[in-house]
Amino acid sequence: MATARNMKSSFIPENPSPFFHYLLSLSPLASLVNSPKKSPRNHKLCTPQNLSLFFLSLILSFTFLGFSILSFLLVSQASSSSCHLSSPSSPFSSPSLKSSEYSPINLVSLLSTTSDDEDEPKLSNSVMVPLPAHGVVRNNVSEEEREFWEQPDGLGYKPCLDFSTGYRKASLKISKEKRRFLVVVASGGLNQQRNQIVDAVVIARILGAALVVPVLQVNLIWGDESEFSDIFDVKHFKRTLQADVRVVSSLPSTHLMSRQTIENKIPYDVSPLWIRNRFFRQLNKEGVLVLKGLDSKLSKNLPYDLQKLRCKVAFHALRYAAPIRELGNQLARRMWIEGPFIALHLRLEKDVWVRTGCLTGLGTEHDDIITKVRESQPEYLTGRLNMTYTQRRLAGLCPLNALEMARLLKALGAPRSARIYVAGGEPFGRNKALQPLVAEFPNVVTKEKLAQDGELSQYINKSSALAAIDYIVSLSSDVFVPSHGGNMGRAMQGHRAYVGHRKYIKPNKRSMLPFFDDTSISDAEFRSIMRKLHSKSQGQPEMRANRRDRDVIAYPIPECMCKHKTGIF
Repeated sequence: MATARNMKSSFIPENPSPFFHYLLSLSPLASLVNSPKKSPRNHKLCTPQNLSLFFLSLILSFTFLGFSILSFLLVSQASSSSCHLSSPSSPFSSPSLKSSEYSPINLVSLLSTTSDDEDEPKLSNSVMVPLPAHGVVRNNVSEEEREFWEQPDGLGYKPCLDFSTGYRKASLKISKEKRRFLVVVASGGLNQQRNQIVDAVVIARILGAALVVPVLQVNLIWGDESEFSDIFDVKHFKRTLQADVRVVSSLPSTHLMSRQTIENKIPYDVSPLWIRNRFFRQLNKEGVLVLKGLDSKLSKNLPYDLQKLRCKVAFHALRYAAPIRELGNQLARRMWIEGPFIALHLRLEKDVWVRTGCLTGLGTEHDDIITKVRESQPEYLTGRLNMTYTQRRLAGLCPLNALEMARLLKALGAPRSARIYVAGGEPFGRNKALQPLVAEFPNVVTKEKLAQDGELSQYINKSSALAAIDYIVSLSSDVFVPSHGGNMGRAMQGHRAYVGHRKYIKPNKRSMLPFFDDTSISDAEFRSIMRKLHSKSQGQPEMRANRRDRDVIAYPIPECMCKHKTGIF
């Protein structure tokens, strides 16, 4: 039997109002909360006056209870209807992150804001957040250098994943699906696989199917046999998407013997209607659908709710596994603690030169090696077959080499003392490939130089894990510059916009390369031209505008980011 103290703690709020005390004094509960252990024997309970007071207090008590429940529901509805994702203490609460607003003491909270014990994590706690941008606090810097480190104006755009009422109602059934299962095989490099995983979740949602944790196909180029759980946090992936699709680790035993036809001939730019018409009946009949080769197959123009789901998967659900995350954060802190830094994604690997049909810039000996490999394996060539190298380069289809990247950075105002983190695989030509960059910017490091003894040993021949580490460090850079388009560049472009519009310089190769070859212009003219060409491509908010070539993951405005005068994000 409950004691008076226990009953009091069960019914009374921590800070009761005077009105509540008044009601409580009239209520029958008062006899349980405040009565002495022994009552006088001659106390009369059933007098007419007492009965009247009893019924009056009962009515008042239920009235108060009704008002309390109504108030609670209104507050809950108001808080859940907001499309903002974080609390006022979130690092997103300020549109521009300055070093003066943060100290190294609270960096740990920025890098590990998600609790593994939460059953339903808030989206504000699941997004991968970079270290804050430094800004320029020194006075003895040139105007060009100050402009180079300056972060773009986010114009008030912040993440908003406010799904429609219809979407949320449908989720009640879809998130509990136990009869139909989608299996997806993701191929390619890490960021190519990320794109396919994003679309796998969306297709599962379209079909109302449960999603089996995606299978990562063995990479033939790099020989990486990593599984999903080696790269990504499976528990976090499931938990973050539990309101959208049901994610399971494997097929149930009842479906293991089901007919499993592998569908790998999906055309490009298919719509949700095409997906349903093509696969829904088959999935209902067989219970299992296996899809392969999803890269860029699903349309980039989807209904708003599905676009928001893409962002939720890319920026919230696909968190890297704890060992990768911890090492990536350690390397990011080592770069960050010494001041602002640049991250370059240099595509100088051997396979890149083979696939693009471009010359390395390292001389005839290296170019001959690439040409022989390309001729023996023509299926790897992804560029246009009828174009010469010069035509490819001037069309912007070739990666910038180290010399071209150094000239661009110098023209845009990067100081010689700038610290540069080079992301990417081992460059073809090794040190010779990076030498022109190091000559202009001596403080060039890679993850191999930044890591301490043994820290990367577990990831030897694990290209996906190494690419994930590059991703984490690059996200925290003050300036990010890709030497070539591609999945890493697009993912970084969108993610940096989503977490506060961090500076992202997108080289305008088509417009700038003719000036690289023009020896008649002075250095001052060259710098002026480069700054003008890139003045509007440095991470400012940019609308996706339903263009077929613009993925919401790279351009999250307006589907996944919106403007708010007030809010908690």
